[in-house]
Amino acid sequence: MKHLVKIPIGVIHIYENYVVSIINEGETVTVKSNDALAEIANTYFKSRPFIYIANRINSYAVDPRVYKKTSLINNLIGFAVVSENLVALSNAKIEKLFFSRPFESFTTMEDAVNWSNLIVSQNNSNLDILDV
Repeated sequence: MKHLVKIPIGVIHIYENYVVSIINEGETVTVKSNDALAEIANTYFKSRPFIYIANRINSYAVDPRVYKKTSLINNLIGFAVVSENLVALSNAKIEKLFFSRPFESFTTMEDAVNWSNLIVSQNNSNLDILDV
């Protein structure tokens, strides 16, 4: 892990190609509380692509309008949800409808990280082709 950022509703772990959020039990992720993600994108990733991984070890709500604003973060190229809870995974299927980029659900963090690294690698390869 490169950095740990504490936000009012939880924490975000920042890695090379992705971030992992852990939202506190009972919170609601709103458009306003999601502003921290845009700030993290600008601070730690600038023009580099990255993936957001929601590690849903706690139960919390997400306002679907968050995804419209999140989609405006140009270098956020994918979104993953990690949970062993069937309700959380079911909710993620609905949330996926509101996000126009790759969005996957996983039951293990390892699978989410592998997927994230693959998506970022593919994105970087596509950028290399465009630069030729």
